[in-house]
Amino acid sequence: MKIIILGAGQVGASTAEVLSGEANDITLIDIDSNALRQLQDRLDIRTVTGNAAYPSVLSRAGAEDADLLLAVTNSDEINMVACTIAATIFDTPTKMARIRAPEYLTCQEIFDNDAFPVDVLISPEQILTNHIMRLVEYPSAIQVLDFAGGRIQLAGVRADHDGPMVGCPLSELRDHVPNVDARVAAIYRSEKVISPEADTIIKLEDEVFFVAARENINDVMREMRKVDRLVNRVMLAGGGNIGFGLATNLEAKGYSVKVIERDPACAESVADRLNDTVVLLGDAADEELLRQENIDGMDVFCAVTNNDEANILSAMLAKRLGARRVMALINRAVYVALFEHSELDVVISPRLATVGSILAHIRRGDIVAVHSLKHGSAEAIEAIAHGDRNSSRVVGRGVRDLPLPAGTGIGAILRNDEVLIAHKDTVIESEDHIILFVVDKKYIPEVERLFQVDVMYL
Repeated sequence: MKIIILGAGQVGASTAEVLSGEANDITLIDIDSNALRQLQDRLDIRTVTGNAAYPSVLSRAGAEDADLLLAVTNSDEINMVACTIAATIFDTPTKMARIRAPEYLTCQEIFDNDAFPVDVLISPEQILTNHIMRLVEYPSAIQVLDFAGGRIQLAGVRADHDGPMVGCPLSELRDHVPNVDARVAAIYRSEKVISPEADTIIKLEDEVFFVAARENINDVMREMRKVDRLVNRVMLAGGGNIGFGLATNLEAKGYSVKVIERDPACAESVADRLNDTVVLLGDAADEELLRQENIDGMDVFCAVTNNDEANILSAMLAKRLGARRVMALINRAVYVALFEHSELDVVISPRLATVGSILAHIRRGDIVAVHSLKHGSAEAIEAIAHGDRNSSRVVGRGVRDLPLPAGTGIGAILRNDEVLIAHKDTVIESEDHIILFVVDKKYIPEVERLFQVDVMYL
């Protein structure tokens, strides 16, 4: 696939890195020649320096025969104009744009009536808000991902000594939760992946990723560790787009929320737009302020400023002062890996969350959802099976007979609004939504080919 990416920031660079490793023809446009040079030195991509909204720059990038334009510059306006030019001048089939301003996102009409021909809107702030809200709702999880419109979830949990399944083989899971069907998709032990078998024993500190119907997630999770009490009190560090979005969602659901913001103008704006949230002007890494605001009584402390170091320091301080669970938004990949097993309970990577939403629209086959896991080395995918036994490589075949790549497993299926946990004798039917866990991304092309209908397939 020939893809033009506009913007060499975190999202653009991360997407280029992922896609260039999957046999795509990638061209990256940015006004910063130094940033482009650094990326070209380590990635197999082509770069063009210039304004991404100029027709001449898009032409130099090869927009005439591009399959997809991904506009993820820091300017909503440039992204929108670039998509318009790509549609009207170059007839680019698919145009995706990152739109951050709520003023645009709440005015869907400008995109629906082709005033700005954007096929897919990407809102990093909304993606992250939804991601963090799931972590608040499941306070024992390290990751919670939605599939099949939220009917099926994949959750990751770190096994603790008080988990009934710790020290037991997976074959006993059904005995522990007899009325719940679930499937363990993968286990990470000391950063090494273990393909789960019936005799695999859950060990202390294992990161267990499992698939279940949404209503059964907590039942399975409490077998791996004692499930924390429900969250009521939440403190947020940062009142920007993400912090404000979180506070809005949290107070609407009845949580007690406090927001700490160091910029006076931003703090005043947030306070004016929220109803029940307490907004504090100050530094979230100020020990005295945290103590005054009863940090030791907080169920969750979540740092979501635009500064990695501030997020890390304030979250670690909050943990030491008694906050029950702390989360930090961290952009730099090296920091994500460094602090994942530190005092921080959850490290949130906006890069992985956003790139996953982009990949769902780029993957071949009918892929409707993609989530990156474990620093992007693994993926959870929702694919739809089409065709029949003669035109599909999966329809009409049992799970045990599917030519799945090594380390790839099917966790669950949504069939006619019914959630089915996949077993070896489960037969795939046309229009099934299938949830797969791929532990090594090099096998993604093989998985994509499995779900491509081929009229010549025998």
